[in-house]
Amino acid sequence: MVKAGETVSATSYGVGNPVYIVGSATGKDGIHGAAFASKNITEDSVNDLPAVQVGDPFQEKLLLEATLEVIKTGAVVGMQDMGAAGIICSNSEMSAKGEHGMKINLDLVPTRQENMKPFEILLSESQERMLIVVHKGREKEVEAVFDKWDLNCAIIGEVTDTKRLEYYAGGVLVADVPADDLVLGGGAPVYEREYKEPAYFAENQKFRIEDVAEPANLLDVAEHLISHPNIASKRWVTDQYDSMVGVATMTTNRPCDAAVVNVLNTNKAIVITTDCNSRYVYADPQRGTAIAVAEAARNITCAGGEPVAITNCLNFGNPYVPEVYWQFVGAIKGMSEACLKFETPVTGGNVSFYNQSTDDGPVFPTPTIGMLGVMDDISNIMTLDFKQPDDLVYLIGESVNDIASSQYLASYHKILKAPAPYFDLDKEYAMHQVVKELIKHKMIQSAHDVADGGLFIALVESSLPNGLGFAIESDGSIRKDAFLFGEAQGRVVVSVAPADQERFIELMATSETEFSLLGTVTHLGKLSIDDEPFGNIMDIKLVYDNVLHAILGE
Repeated sequence: MVKAGETVSATSYGVGNPVYIVGSATGKDGIHGAAFASKNITEDSVNDLPAVQVGDPFQEKLLLEATLEVIKTGAVVGMQDMGAAGIICSNSEMSAKGEHGMKINLDLVPTRQENMKPFEILLSESQERMLIVVHKGREKEVEAVFDKWDLNCAIIGEVTDTKRLEYYAGGVLVADVPADDLVLGGGAPVYEREYKEPAYFAENQKFRIEDVAEPANLLDVAEHLISHPNIASKRWVTDQYDSMVGVATMTTNRPCDAAVVNVLNTNKAIVITTDCNSRYVYADPQRGTAIAVAEAARNITCAGGEPVAITNCLNFGNPYVPEVYWQFVGAIKGMSEACLKFETPVTGGNVSFYNQSTDDGPVFPTPTIGMLGVMDDISNIMTLDFKQPDDLVYLIGESVNDIASSQYLASYHKILKAPAPYFDLDKEYAMHQVVKELIKHKMIQSAHDVADGGLFIALVESSLPNGLGFAIESDGSIRKDAFLFGEAQGRVVVSVAPADQERFIELMATSETEFSLLGTVTHLGKLSIDDEPFGNIMDIKLVYDNVLHAILGE
């Protein structure tokens, strides 16, 4: 019997056991989704069938519930979801792992379109599907479960002892291949592809902050960043979707660095976030991708969770261009480095190549990280909002004289040639452990990571929910624009109740993580930096909340 989370032993499938496909029917849109990731974007791409299959969350939910129920019957020997490369991938991986083979009749695969060719059925990446091996003689139990959930459920073949995949269509054997030859780690070929460092990378390293004049009026910079679509609120988009599905979301009206979802009937929660700054990755693929993992972990930590695993969505240009493949190689190295540090295994993901056109070239490399965390006690949930006036505002992590690859440098100064921002993986990791202790011992009122837009934007975002303000002093040892708008990594803004200040300082003093007092939370929403006014939070909110609506709305 297969239980949730278990892997299948090497000889468990059993000759003659039926092979089921359940869930959505196979369609040609799935094969074109696979083909999209095999060619550059051109003017003719608009005429292609949909490049990405439209997911059906409701169908997915039914499939997940039915899958959990069918596992409990004990009738299931093994199963695998269908993702990249469709049936052929699931068949080969399951067969190789189980040291068996499969004989599949493609005429029995449910399809949405007529006259699909065998290779289209095999390679279609249509979503919401599972491949299941069932104990022979227990078919009725399995079919009853999927009938209950109103899902397609069809026997398409059986397990064999040949270690080969045999596919039939119209009574004719159309393919016969050893399963192991199609599996990475088995007999599948491994390619050594050429790559080389692009010329721009060396140019990026020549950047010097001294060559950038510090603006005379930093309030202009603040207003520019608040109104920038990369930084402003995305609620105009997200509020168009139902955020209350399942009514287990704990952060619908509680601002938090990550989404927190209560595991019903328990005191636990899962914590979820996604992250990637493609500007950092373009500047330095290895460091930029490590930053993406670290910031995702920072979001989980600031929400009160423990990072446990990641998935990814890796978006790059044409891998046959050596400079593009160099970006990809660097990104994988950076992801590996950071995941090993945070002990977050990569549980899955996808790679999308050929995201480029003849005229505009490749997209910025964008290895998006989706991270899962766990919260053992939901009372540890931490939000980002300042709670009350007179709370003390601290910066955990070091202020660095750095503006490299910041939104400020890119859009205000329009300078794109710069390295990735300051990042020290060891210091980042150590800082996370300190924040976890602060949350665990109830020493802070809020926690919010410093990311896009720098410290100023982090402070504004903590002020917005309750209409509060802040009065802070800058660090005279570095440039004021770097202090406010630089995006050096490894920093978190926290607020501390005056009664907890002594405990807070004692804990911080026992760590090796730098921290500094910035100032206090203020009432009436007034923002002050070095005794200079930096606007009112209600005026900022009006802009911040409506930027995307002004650009994209009707």
